[in-house]
Amino acid sequence: MLKGFKDFVARGNVVDLAVGVIMGGAFGGIVTSLVTDVITPILGMIFGKPDFSGIVLGSVMVGRFLNAVIAFLLVATGVYFFIVVPINKLKGPPPPAPPSGPPPQEKLLTEIRDLLAKR
Repeated sequence: MLKGFKDFVARGNVVDLAVGVIMGGAFGGIVTSLVTDVITPILGMIFGKPDFSGIVLGSVMVGRFLNAVIAFLLVATGVYFFIVVPINKLKGPPPPAPPSGPPPQEKLLTEIRDLLAKR
């Protein structure tokens, strides 16, 4: 039973996932600080007020929802430009697609088979 668990944990995907979750949690603090301490005050300087929680339509708290949507978009933008784009640049261009159709050896074997079948 322990051998099976050891094999499961030693697989590359499980270890990669664990590292990704840990790194994502650590990076989440950086992105949250970027949004809260840098971007939100800049939005406040541009639009006059960085907090929209005071917006209410009837009894619906639209402002809080707006704050959550804006925070999500800012975090997603930060993750994209600070994680996804640099990692894609480090990976390099994608490998070329394999040629379509069978390989040349298979074509020759098919021709030989067809010639033998005609005899």
